[in-house]
Amino acid sequence: MQVIELSITLLIIVNILAWLIIHLVLSYICLRLPDSFYETEKSKTDLKKWEHGLYKTVGIRKWKTILPDGGGVFRGGFRKKELKTLSASYIRKFILETRRAELTHWILIPPAMLFFLWNPPLVGWVMVGYALLVNIPFIMIQRYNRYRFKPLLRKQMKREQYRGTYDESF
Repeated sequence: MQVIELSITLLIIVNILAWLIIHLVLSYICLRLPDSFYETEKSKTDLKKWEHGLYKTVGIRKWKTILPDGGGVFRGGFRKKELKTLSASYIRKFILETRRAELTHWILIPPAMLFFLWNPPLVGWVMVGYALLVNIPFIMIQRYNRYRFKPLLRKQMKREQYRGTYDESF
């Protein structure tokens, strides 16, 4: 229900600024949560059996590389565009960061409902569509990458344990 009436120009400016603030603030909060918040072996964030087939169907391997990586927006962020090393500790950190990124994108969707406060209903729904359109692909990428890297982590941990080079820290 629209509570505030704005001119078209002001509406566009407010919408752009609101999304910018929402993205930056929520992303920063998720970045600053401790790693322990995201550490889990089995969680609701694990890939469901049906998802792997969906990701193959939508060709995620082909388009996931063209989307931007927001890991470098803030100091202390973690870029996930490519693996920098194959050490078990790095892969473990990478998997943790996919959980952080997934949560970030999930929590960026609900604030779209706020846009109904100052936008006509049609524009409010466009904002909901925008929130889904810009976040769901990134959620899919994080889940897909985590699915791919978990077996790699297990293999690398065994290899490093065999060599006596396994280090749990990153």
